[in-house]
Amino acid sequence: MNDQLLHDAVLKIGEVYAIDGRIVFAEVYKNKNVSDLLFNGSIIKNISVGGYVEIRKGFLSIIGKVEGEKIIEHTDFIKNNYQIKDNNKRILSIRLCGYINNKGRFVGGIKELPLIANDVYLLTDGKIHLIHNLLKRDDVLKISVAKTDIEEIRMDFPIDGLFNSHIAIFGNTGSGKSNTLASLYNHLILELSKTALFRENCKFLFFDFNGEYIKKNCISKEKQVYNLSTGKGKDKIPMDFNDLMSIENMSILFEATEKTQRPFLNRALKLFKNTKNKDKASDYCQHFINILKKKTKEALLMANKDLAYRILDYTEEILSYFYDALNINFREDIEFHNTSSCFMLISGQGKKYLNSDPDASEDTIIYKYINEITESKLSNLSELNQYFIFILLQLIYDLTSYKIQIDHILPVINRFKSKRADIDKIFAIDTDANLWKNSNIIIVNLSKVNIDMRKTIPLLVAKHIYGEHKNENNTKSLSIIIDEAHNILSKTSSRETEDWKDYRLETFEEIIKEGRKFGVFVTISSQRPNDISETIISQAHNYFIHQLVNERDLQTIGNAVSYIDKITEESIPTLPVGTCIFSGVATPMPLKIKIDELPDMKKPKSYTLKYENITTEIDF
Repeated sequence: MNDQLLHDAVLKIGEVYAIDGRIVFAEVYKNKNVSDLLFNGSIIKNISVGGYVEIRKGFLSIIGKVEGEKIIEHTDFIKNNYQIKDNNKRILSIRLCGYINNKGRFVGGIKELPLIANDVYLLTDGKIHLIHNLLKRDDVLKISVAKTDIEEIRMDFPIDGLFNSHIAIFGNTGSGKSNTLASLYNHLILELSKTALFRENCKFLFFDFNGEYIKKNCISKEKQVYNLSTGKGKDKIPMDFNDLMSIENMSILFEATEKTQRPFLNRALKLFKNTKNKDKASDYCQHFINILKKKTKEALLMANKDLAYRILDYTEEILSYFYDALNINFREDIEFHNTSSCFMLISGQGKKYLNSDPDASEDTIIYKYINEITESKLSNLSELNQYFIFILLQLIYDLTSYKIQIDHILPVINRFKSKRADIDKIFAIDTDANLWKNSNIIIVNLSKVNIDMRKTIPLLVAKHIYGEHKNENNTKSLSIIIDEAHNILSKTSSRETEDWKDYRLETFEEIIKEGRKFGVFVTISSQRPNDISETIISQAHNYFIHQLVNERDLQTIGNAVSYIDKITEESIPTLPVGTCIFSGVATPMPLKIKIDELPDMKKPKSYTLKYENITTEIDF
């Protein structure tokens, strides 16, 4: 009993002075206006702004956070000796944030308001731990990656409640954002790897735009890294023929518009697959040659000069894949006779009007070169180049039947030409395609990929894997982690059409809105939250917010993250490196925590260059 009285005498710092809704004002005793107190032989920090206090109302412990303090000045004039008696009062402004229930657990929210003159106490380490204890009684899986910022008490995070949700990590460059992401998933994978079905039932897909997580020990040793490049050849993403050569993927890769370009690409794809799906490769080649010969002969017999020459132009472009077109003049033996509105074949025997002798068109140079295309020449072309040939064939088909307006189709054809070399460097057709290979952790390194493909690859891969995972019927998990997420989730991109930007954002918005029911969880990390779609930010369940100073970024956080109180929000621009605000459904109130710094061998490659290291000569 005496110990408890002594205990309370040291920790009691004042009493409730006034109440205004959730804001409680407490008067601090004069003898407690010091920075530190001696308690049980050790020094403890006295209350200050940002700290927590306990207000006792009978047997109920109400927890509040100090948001500010002030002095109320009062002086009493003593007439007899003209002395001034100092009667200043230190008043704390406390925002109520929860209470400790009868089971000894902290509960966020207000159950009861305190009364005037209720005692106010400092929190013991045990009660501070209760406030920061995010684990439920039945939580088995947990990780420890942080400690409280002021009290420096270790705290545990529940795996269920944090990682089976969408997570957002925001912060300026150099604020510790990358360390937080790496630390969270390093500890998660380490903990889950102790379970029996981890490799079978849990998958992790990282999109790494700066090559920060490819180090051997970063995230996990047991990971599959794809070092992609649109320059010199690197790794390639394996995909099955039918998976890659689908109208959805082709539309994504070449940014086809919905109403005109996508239907055209679909017609060309059907022509390509129907021709290719012959019993033998020789049948495929011969069928292709027959189509091209037929359409070329039709062009040579046309009376419409402009249309005929356009078709012959596309025919020559097809032949350029099989022959050295720079050194061959495919049309040196034909010319168009304007008066007769037909082509003439010019040979040593004179001139022949092809409209009067249709079979003579088979004697032209261009026709003969078509006939000499071999099976090996066709099969040596990449699948994408073969498809492009059939795009040109479909264009010829549509031109002869007047199905299209060429001006609407040419943009997607030009995008195809400009991107196909990059796509061939990124994707590989593999009949036994297995993106995961022998690992359940994939790092897609995009640091050496050009800007156009940086937006396309994550969209294509994420959409493909998400579509496959939906068939698991919520029996397995897929975590998609996007570092530098503004690269692909930006709402302000000017390098693409509005329709295509909307499609890109809608795809990821669908994943983040609908993915949870299929066991798909998204983590985004960015230094520019203002550039990211508000829908995506608002759908996150848990937030790790490092230092942000840009006014628009702060406004975005304030609008999207409803869990953050005013004083916590105002502290964001001054957070030190490694310290962040953790807020969301996994915690009853926003917490200021310091994330553990990973050892050098596990850190991501995001360190700041020091001039001392590059300018100082080292003696060996």
